[in-house]
Amino acid sequence: MSQPDPLDPTWMRRALALARGVLYITSPNPRVGCVIVRDGQVLGEGATQPPGGPHAEIVALRDAAARGHSVAGATFYVTLEPCSHFGRTPPCADALVAAQPARVVIAMGDPNPKVNGRGIERLSKAGIAVHVGLCQEEALELNPGFASRMHRGTPWTWLKLAASLDGRSALHNGMSQWITGPEARADGHHWRARSCVVLTGMGTVLADDPQLNVREVATPRQPRKAVVDARFALPENARLIDGAEVLVFTVRSDPAKAERLARRNVHTILMPAQQPHRVDLPGMMRWLGEHDVNEVHVEAGAGLSGALLSAHCVDELLVYLAPTLLGDAAGMVRMPMIDHLDAARRFEFIDFTRVGSDARLRARVAASWQSLVQGLAGETR
Repeated sequence: MSQPDPLDPTWMRRALALARGVLYITSPNPRVGCVIVRDGQVLGEGATQPPGGPHAEIVALRDAAARGHSVAGATFYVTLEPCSHFGRTPPCADALVAAQPARVVIAMGDPNPKVNGRGIERLSKAGIAVHVGLCQEEALELNPGFASRMHRGTPWTWLKLAASLDGRSALHNGMSQWITGPEARADGHHWRARSCVVLTGMGTVLADDPQLNVREVATPRQPRKAVVDARFALPENARLIDGAEVLVFTVRSDPAKAERLARRNVHTILMPAQQPHRVDLPGMMRWLGEHDVNEVHVEAGAGLSGALLSAHCVDELLVYLAPTLLGDAAGMVRMPMIDHLDAARRFEFIDFTRVGSDARLRARVAASWQSLVQGLAGETR
């Protein structure tokens, strides 16, 4: 069997960089990069295109052909197990078998039950040496939502918060624009752009009349918008109703209003009430997973933010801290009082980055991440 090459991590990180370059466009498909190498020379490379377009392996094969290279005997570095089923495109595993490489190095197995090791098996049966797991968590960082949807049936959800150093997100009169600087706001739009859905609550719609779209970074694809609106009070002149798709999760039926909004691309999802006038938030996440939503970006007020946290619907916190103190003002989230520290919601820090004059903290629920990592271990058995 072919042995690992000391340069394998270098080439795999090049493939990961290619996948990072299509972060905004592949949803609901995963972001994947592929690099084909022989004798230290790149023969071809590419990344997955928008839905219906070619996957990374096919883009790389076409690139190699355009350069006039044969790829027989080469090594393919691909950030996700090649697919083995017919979807909108033929199986990539078959294309790789036909290309006759010596080795295929894969960062992570595909958690899609339609693949789930079958691509690896097909390559191995064709006599191709397969190595799996190189830079696995780096690859997972690019596709936590896809893995989450396949394993848990729900999206990967992060909650964006902006606050002062003393954890205040708005003055008592409701003023909150702007606590952080323009660089932090632009960075927040990057996270909007990579998501499938930007979610807010009715309180934010009434207070701020947000557009919920991506404006600060260039993207060819806008995420869908969603509103938790238990009483179905969405103003029909709200700025977020601009022709792009909007999802409204409610527990109040108003067929006439729903029909008017449907003509403007606003889709009403009637949910069971968890409590009177409360949307079943875990049920909403399951609905989103069933409808091919990989990643949810939440920008909401303290009430919905706290409710999502209390319902265990948040996997990651994206917190922008401004170097200022606001004193006795509104907090970031509103959650029930606890009497013991054992009951606290706990996260682990995974990143600290300075953004302009502000700081961005990322913290995730350790168990959420480990469940994805452990699921991948099953795929690469």
